[in-house]
Amino acid sequence: MHDIRTLREAPEAFDAALARRGESPVSADLLALDEARRAKIHAAETAQADQNRASKDIGKAKASGDEAEFERLRALVSEKKAEVARMQAEAKDLDAQLQDALMRIANLPAEDVPDGADEADNVEINRWGTPRSFNFAPKEHYELAGVASGMDFETAAKLSGSRFVLMSGAVARLHRALAQFMLDRHVNENGLTEVNTPVLVREEAMLGTGQLPKFAEDSYQTQEGMWLIPTSEVTLTNIVAGHVIEEAYLPRRYTSHTLCFRSEAGSAGRDTAGMLRQHQFEKVEMVSITRPEESDAEQKRMLRCAEGILEALEIPYRTVILCAGDMGFGARRTYDIEAWLPGQDAYREISSVSTTGDFQARRMNARYKPGDGGKPRFVHTLNGSGLAVGRCLIAVLENGQQEDGSVILPSALSPYVGGKSAISAEGALI
Repeated sequence: MHDIRTLREAPEAFDAALARRGESPVSADLLALDEARRAKIHAAETAQADQNRASKDIGKAKASGDEAEFERLRALVSEKKAEVARMQAEAKDLDAQLQDALMRIANLPAEDVPDGADEADNVEINRWGTPRSFNFAPKEHYELAGVASGMDFETAAKLSGSRFVLMSGAVARLHRALAQFMLDRHVNENGLTEVNTPVLVREEAMLGTGQLPKFAEDSYQTQEGMWLIPTSEVTLTNIVAGHVIEEAYLPRRYTSHTLCFRSEAGSAGRDTAGMLRQHQFEKVEMVSITRPEESDAEQKRMLRCAEGILEALEIPYRTVILCAGDMGFGARRTYDIEAWLPGQDAYREISSVSTTGDFQARRMNARYKPGDGGKPRFVHTLNGSGLAVGRCLIAVLENGQQEDGSVILPSALSPYVGGKSAISAEGALI
């Protein structure tokens, strides 16, 4: 969420930054709304002052026996009281309109974010590993003989509809092993604190991280008004909502493995085969809460945490910085990590690591108290996938596939699958 003072001070710069995202200018409309709100507040304060003066004069008129003046003042007090109430109500309505409008405006891109309209304009900044050469035509994950019996889309569709999967046997165990491997690495090597969070949240939590009000159709809401989280970024970030944290407790670094739910509104026809794009999936998330001066360095730290997972799993990847037009609503800067998928002969996103600056903190009113005793300041919040478990499963299966449909597993996973090293063509861990 933006501070209206930023628009008042530099409206042209604000609109220019939004234009980099492909957004229309908003400052004129917002400043007009802000001016009307402030005018109503001023009018209410003026009427309140008139009411207070008239209230004091009523006693004088009564004491002097001036009945006509007494009645005039009493009528004036009543009139001003009604006027104050009306003006305050109108100011409150205008303030609600202004806050709602500000809630719907995307974050401004950082200066070093490249210009561009979509993913074609993203800039590669790193590449690791060499895609394996196959002496046969590599298949997609769901086509592998050793996977087919453990990845059932038909039964899942019967149970829940399209874009769900029922995993069993070796595939289910490998999926669970990947999540455990990620958590252990983040806790033991990357210094993150593991948190087990709810997957149902109140509306305020979704507002705080920016999923609402603009993107309600992208998530699922229960009949009771609760929301299923699209990512545990929502729960982890909102841990500090409404708090003033002591500076000594920053940075805070969290990780969580949860189910995630997305309606995938607007993605009809995209990635319908296999389990690349699902309504229900699992993700190991990373969230950091920092001082403003530390957030850029923290983003790079988080990026390395995510990249390290893929390197340990021997999966080639590339890292790109998203252009302004391709970034998510709340992001100030985003790095995407794309894993190599031989079955698609392409790099596909497996993690996004974003800094939001104080954008989310303002929405949540999350601040910290400087150690030098200064006024509380808004924290900076960051989030990143570390990693998307299902997509990581796809990458492991496709990169380790053999011609007979079996899969060689990364050695780092051996302790998590009972010392086994492969999935046979018949679908068993061996």
